[in-house]
Amino acid sequence: MSPPDSDNARWFAEEVLPHDRALRGYLRGSFPAVRDVEDVVQESYLRIWRTRAAQPIRSARGFLFRIARNLALDTVRHAQASPIDALGSLDGLSVVEERLTAADSLTREDRSRLVGQALASLPTRCREVVFLHKIKGLSQKDVAEQLGLSEKTVANHVGLGVKRCEQFFRDRGIESF
Repeated sequence: MSPPDSDNARWFAEEVLPHDRALRGYLRGSFPAVRDVEDVVQESYLRIWRTRAAQPIRSARGFLFRIARNLALDTVRHAQASPIDALGSLDGLSVVEERLTAADSLTREDRSRLVGQALASLPTRCREVVFLHKIKGLSQKDVAEQLGLSEKTVANHVGLGVKRCEQFFRDRGIESF
C-alpha cells in the first residue's frame, strides 16, 4: 500500500531534496561527459518518487545517487554509441557551393514519397520500429512495449533502419535529407 501523497511530498522534501547540491556536484565531477546534468537530476527525482509510491525506500540518499549514477552511465553509453556533435551556430561554417543540392530541390511531396519508399524498402519489423520511433515519435521504450521487444532490439532496429534509409537516399543522389 502506497503512502498518501502528502506523506510522499513530506518524505521527498525531507529525505531527497536536501541532497540536491551534493547530487549535482557528484554528477558533474564523476560524469563530465554528461552535458545536461539537470535532466539526469530531474529523471532521478521522478524515478525515486515513483518507487517510493510503490514501496518503501530504506536509504533515500543511497537510492537517489544509485539512480542518478545509472542514468548518467546510460547517457554516456548512448552518447558513445551514437555521437552527435552539437554546433552552437552554423554561421561560422564555410559554404563551398551555393547551388541547390538534390535534397534542397525536393518538394514536401517528393520528400514524403521518398521517405515512404525508404521505409517500404526496410524489412517488416525494422520498418515498424523505425516508423513508430522516428515518424510517430514514440520513445524506444514505448516501441519496445508496444511491439513486445526488448529496448536493445528496438535500438538495433532503429540503427539498422536509419543506416538503410541513408543508403537509400545516397543511392538516389541525396546526401543530406
